[in-house]
Amino acid sequence: MTVSAAEVAHGKPAPDLYLHAARQMGVSPAACVVVEDSRYGGAGGARGRDAFARVRGGLTPAEWLEGPGTTVFDDMRALPPLLASV
Repeated sequence: MTVSAAEVAHGKPAPDLYLHAARQMGVSPAACVVVEDSRYGGAGGARGRDAFARVRGGLTPAEWLEGPGTTVFDDMRALPPLLASV
């Protein structure tokens, strides 16, 4: 499934897109985590949910992704253990 910011009133960093995606999947937002790779979608977009920010290829500096409630990682193979810790 794909969701787009064009489907919501407010894009990132507002939580609208994340909440819309959860509704589309029939999942409570409280049961979701956010995996993000952009400056504008990290911890600000998570708004109380766990956020994981992926640093990929040096396109977004890690310090732009850091924030409260956000775990920064650089290899998708690290994600399953991170999710298991939530």
